[in-house]
Amino acid sequence: MSAFKRKRGKQAANKKAKKVKYAAEGGEAPTEAEQEKTNEITIPPPVSLGRWTNKERVLIFSSRGINYRTRHLMQDLRTLMPHSKADTKMDRKDKLFIINEVCEIKNCNKCLFFEAKKKQDLYMWISNSPHGPSAKFLVQNIHTLAELKMTGNCLKGSRPLLSFDPKFDTQPHFALLKELFTQTFSTPRYHPKSQPFVDHVFTFTIADNRIWFRNYQIMEEDAALVEVGPRFVLNLIKIFQGSFGGPTLFENQEFQSPNMHRRDIRMAAAARVREKQMVTEMQKLKRAEAKEDVTTDVTADVFMTPADETHVHIQTDAPLPKVVKKNKHKAFKRQRIARRAQLK
Repeated sequence: MSAFKRKRGKQAANKKAKKVKYAAEGGEAPTEAEQEKTNEITIPPPVSLGRWTNKERVLIFSSRGINYRTRHLMQDLRTLMPHSKADTKMDRKDKLFIINEVCEIKNCNKCLFFEAKKKQDLYMWISNSPHGPSAKFLVQNIHTLAELKMTGNCLKGSRPLLSFDPKFDTQPHFALLKELFTQTFSTPRYHPKSQPFVDHVFTFTIADNRIWFRNYQIMEEDAALVEVGPRFVLNLIKIFQGSFGGPTLFENQEFQSPNMHRRDIRMAAAARVREKQMVTEMQKLKRAEAKEDVTTDVTADVFMTPADETHVHIQTDAPLPKVVKKNKHKAFKRQRIARRAQLK
């Protein structure tokens, strides 16, 4: 025991003890006469002790190879969640089980890990470290706070309300995700970095077998909602029993990997090209058939009229020889002109 604690203990022993009586909720406080007789002080019950009991901490970080949009999304989530912590990027060669050790070092019991693949596909892990469960999502349609430029605004560090779609209570895997989202995104009460205000709402909506995340501001005048951002869509892939692994509790059969989606797009484009080539070849064949000459005309005998038969003369005698006239010698043009001049 330190010297400071021993000194405080001696001071407390020297003071006279006072009897303190707490008034029960809804009960009436005793009168001053009764207090003088009993020598007790009546103190009203405390509204709240103001202690940070729910010590939820969320670690938000990513792997190497992410783009600028993912980095801005992580920064937006850290801004909206005052109970979050950051860490350096993890190498892609490391196993995911190492994240549990990182959470233990950072004194965090929840984790949001963004995993980038091929510099274009983004996956998000949400886990309850170190015992689980954990879920893996494909993140789509990301819009950050800087991109949206919404008119809404909220206080930094304020506690959000979480609004869930009624479909979360219909199926067991959605109910599990609801509890996981509640423990991860809700700011603990009396957190040192949080503000004692509630001015925005996190909404989780299920549509098209995906989870749509939106952030709205609560207007003070008429309690209307104005979107603040960020916004993104989570496509569930698997839910695991452990943290970043373990037995599979749920697997989405309708999920299609981005590689297969891009392959289908390429195959559809190739099919359209082949169809165009077939159309052009058919047109060439039709043009070649039109240019071919028809050997027999079916309508040639329609306009023919019968004619009288003519007698064929057969010549039996030999033909007479032809008389060849000898051409006289023609004088030159100069001589003809001279002769005409003499005759004149």
